Amino acid sequence: MPSISRRLKNVQSTIQLSAVNSARRPESITLLAVSKSFSCEEVIEAISAGQYAFGENYLQEALSKIALVNLKTQSSFTNVAPITWHFIGAIQSNKTRAIAENFSWVHTVDREKIAQRLSRQRPPQLSPLNICLQVNITGETSKSGLEPQEVLSTANAIIRLPRLRLRGLMVIPELTNDQQKQRLAFRKTKELLIYLQEKLEAPELNTLSMGMSSDMKVAIEEGSTIVRIGSTIFGKRNRDYEKQPKY
Repeated sequence: MPSISRRLKNVQSTIQLSAVNSARRPESITLLAVSKSFSCEEVIEAISAGQYAFGENYLQEALSKIALVNLKTQSSFTNVAPITWHFIGAIQSNKTRAIAENFSWVHTVDREKIAQRLSRQRPPQLSPLNICLQVNITGETSKSGLEPQEVLSTANAIIRLPRLRLRGLMVIPELTNDQQKQRLAFRKTKELLIYLQEKLEAPELNTLSMGMSSDMKVAIEEGSTIVRIGSTIFGKRNRDYEKQPKY
């Protein structure tokens, strides 16, 4: 089985090739390594291979992992770039303080109430919390996220909140192998971002968090700036873990 380092290089090569084929600069696309259910040691291995942005879905798992990874990198690495932690899971109101205190990015804001809590609870000594609005771009009843017609009003409210920086949109489209359906969902999301850019005074509103292992290439072709990749980097997830309750 290839090492995490080797798999990481393969993903980076795919991003670079997809960017070049789309007449884009590879450095305009951030690889977010989704480390949920993977161990601190596996995250450290990815860091040693040059990966510094990680996404977590489950708060309690993330908090313990962040603390341990920070401790180990401080003691084991020198001249390592800052590690950024992105929260990419569902947000409950009683979890917003810990999210505001421990993450640099939140991709899954879909209610003004959640944004207000994150704004109040973001420590003033930290830089503003980068926010993406989650959009239910394909209208699935089982999916979280704002309806496209709700995005402008929510974005307009969020840009007025202190301690937050509205950065863009995040989508998890319908799971399909049909590249045309994938492309249409991503294209609609990009069009929605352009619409927001025209309507709002938000100079840093430039992020499209879209694309995972199965649809990364199409997402990049349609303008993704952050791709969220997990098992393609770390290997197969433990399905017993996935069945456990999350907090």
